[in-house]
Amino acid sequence: MSISVTRDLSQPMGHVVHVRDHQFVTDGSIAEGGTDAGPSAHDLFDAALASCQALTLVWYAKRKNIPLQDVKVDVERDDSAERQGVYKLATTLHLGGDLTEAQRQELLTVAGKCPVHKLMHTATIEITAALA
Repeated sequence: MSISVTRDLSQPMGHVVHVRDHQFVTDGSIAEGGTDAGPSAHDLFDAALASCQALTLVWYAKRKNIPLQDVKVDVERDDSAERQGVYKLATTLHLGGDLTEAQRQELLTVAGKCPVHKLMHTATIEITAALA
């Protein structure tokens, strides 16, 4: 799969992200010199975790016949020590449905095993850059 990001010359920092048949805007905040026309790269990184947890919970609940009706995942970022190599994300799961406490705990455990969480926490990521 290929993702491309193309400059939006009508914006000081804006870009359009293309993923399969989807596209959306990414931009810097006003403090960074952008117009805040869309989420920043850090926002997308954080959102990847929250969306993976939400999607994983729905998938898992369907597989296990757990009566999960609704999911909301909030993510809070603490990037105060990012330059020292520490980037903290804390997610809070809001689960709707007629769930027992045991099911809620099971879903909490499953959220911590979503593929993006595993990727962020345990994988060695190798990145290369090349000129076209």
